[in-house]
Amino acid sequence: MPVGLEAWLTDIPPITRAWLIAAIGTSLAVQCHLITPLQLYFSFRSAFIHLQPWRALATFLYFGPLSIDFVFHLFFFMRYSRMLEESSFAGHKAEYFWLLFTSATLLLLLSPLFTLPFLSSPLAFTLVYIWSRRQPAMRISLFGIMTVSAPYLPVALVAISWAINGTWRAAASDLMGCVVGHAWYFGTDVMLREVGGRMPWTKTPAIVQRWFRDAP
Repeated sequence: MPVGLEAWLTDIPPITRAWLIAAIGTSLAVQCHLITPLQLYFSFRSAFIHLQPWRALATFLYFGPLSIDFVFHLFFFMRYSRMLEESSFAGHKAEYFWLLFTSATLLLLLSPLFTLPFLSSPLAFTLVYIWSRRQPAMRISLFGIMTVSAPYLPVALVAISWAINGTWRAAASDLMGCVVGHAWYFGTDVMLREVGGRMPWTKTPAIVQRWFRDAP
């Protein structure tokens, strides 16, 4: 069993693997009462006025208590993060890290508008949105119940999340991820297609490329 688990983890691309392990570890730590969600949530006051900067990272690692919703969001995060890292960003770890970093920064800036203490789900939906827009001809089967075109996948997932949680707040968090995903998609794919260049904030800085040893 350990050999099979190790082989499965090794097969996952490095950035997705690191985030997956950290997310599962965080939820297990909460489940075992080693830490509490109150130590993980993000607010500008707690993070920057009360000098608890770890909250700006922890908010992206906690998918909630072990539940159907936890499995739902973690599965779609891993699936679409992995597919992005293995396709559009294959061999470009620095660019994928920069996508995650800039998306996380935008979500932190938007979070006060929605009063969202945890941003792991919106970040996962950012990746789902970007992947779906880059696969316009693909059709996706959702749990064997319905089939949708890839560009409509985020809308379908938001509806399922809303149904599972029974509250608009879950849908609002996922929709915020779609907004950030569209900002990245517009700043890269659309701008490249329309004007031949990307928005400056989507370009990976040289220092990040050197960190990951990607070619500039």
